Amino acid sequence: MNKESVGIVETKFFNIEEPIKLDSNEIIEDVTVAYETYGELDKEKSNAILICHALTGDAHAAGWHKGDEKPGWWEILIGPGKALDSEKYFIICSNVLGGCKGTTGPSSINPKTNKPYGLDFPVITINDMVKVQKKLIDSFGITQLAAVIGGSMGGMQVLQWLVSYPAMVKKAVPIATTGSSSPQQIAFNEVGRQAIFSDPHWQSGNYYETGETPRNGLSIARMIAHITYLSDESMYLKFGRDLQDKEEISYDFTMDFQVESYLHHQGESFVKRFDANSYLFITKAVDLFDLSVNNSLIDGFKDVESKVEVISVDSDWLYPSEQSTEIVTALNANDVEVSFSEIKSNYGHDAFLLEKGQLNFIISKFLSDSLVEDIMMEKIPTIKENADVREAAKLMLDAHMTHIPVVTDDYKLIGIVTSWDLSKSIATDCNNLTDIMTTTVKYCHADDSIEDIARKMRKFDISCLPVVDGDMKVLGIINTDQISNLLS
Repeated sequence: MNKESVGIVETKFFNIEEPIKLDSNEIIEDVTVAYETYGELDKEKSNAILICHALTGDAHAAGWHKGDEKPGWWEILIGPGKALDSEKYFIICSNVLGGCKGTTGPSSINPKTNKPYGLDFPVITINDMVKVQKKLIDSFGITQLAAVIGGSMGGMQVLQWLVSYPAMVKKAVPIATTGSSSPQQIAFNEVGRQAIFSDPHWQSGNYYETGETPRNGLSIARMIAHITYLSDESMYLKFGRDLQDKEEISYDFTMDFQVESYLHHQGESFVKRFDANSYLFITKAVDLFDLSVNNSLIDGFKDVESKVEVISVDSDWLYPSEQSTEIVTALNANDVEVSFSEIKSNYGHDAFLLEKGQLNFIISKFLSDSLVEDIMMEKIPTIKENADVREAAKLMLDAHMTHIPVVTDDYKLIGIVTSWDLSKSIATDCNNLTDIMTTTVKYCHADDSIEDIARKMRKFDISCLPVVDGDMKVLGIINTDQISNLLS
């Protein structure tokens, strides 16, 4: 087994006991959630990351199921030493509501009829999917997620988390996604659904007991969708106009080109692992997705509290970079701490599943919390409260410092004196340090994150903080220049 893999994993199941009210006002009961976890939850329950899958994904994001020929769908990012390090984080991925890989969906048994739901399954939304995810997260006793990350429809879930549960998400990474589905995106999904509807084996959704499934319709729907996941450049590089198993064009309606054969293969393999009705309900949820309020994405994001990294793909024409920059603009308008990265790739939309190097670099950099102890000045001069002003001034000059912590005999912080305080002492003719020093001192700890300290400094308009341990003993000092140097 690859040492960078989480190894053999198993899908687990969580049963939600209480009924769930959906956005349609329908009630769904006895919901089961299929999920997988990688890594260990720390004692503070502060290291959990939720991974949200795309349209036809599932809970198996990483590692290997026994007997499988390939690992989970985001193996490139999840595992020891990767951006989503399973030795550092507790990573959770669940199959969405409406799915067909263990979570309750249209192929599940309706407790009221003891038959598969079929079209009796209620129409669901991305928000409904997130409601179910929150029930799972709550079951672990997690009150705040270190991050929520996902691409495509998974990115929609990430944005929905920011809006629905702003205090629960510390950081968020929506990738190759949008704040609302566009008419073109809706149109492609509708053509796919019509392909399923037109298959005579669909039987108005009641095909589970017929022994036949709408294979042709679902296969065509997948072929249509798969074209949107690629770029024109990637298709040229992969296929060009090369012929498939023949030397010359046949001048009939058999498959001439490799790209045709590829699409048929994608459709045929897809029907073996996915349910047609799930495809209908999930694509409808994507179409309904719109976080705008009063036709404004800015208003939709007004309550967001998280730090956000938005990622797009330059060759993605399904969810183009313009839609990602709209998200960034709306978050910026709400003073949300947001950054933006555009992946350079010829893979098109699928790049969020394939670009290992760029994704690991961007996400690991975004998730990393540099700590105060990494950059603080240690072995700094301190001064006792019974010292005089001249002594403090000389100490500042000798140490080239503008802030000196004032401490007790056992080095516990009781105040701070600044160069401004010394200027004040001259103006007021004060000689005692106790007359000019600040006693209501803002301070920090060595294991505080740099980003939290930077926010604290901005909030209180201060340029320097003493670093103390649990007993308030001074360990060092950190200032805005150090933070600026780190960021640069």
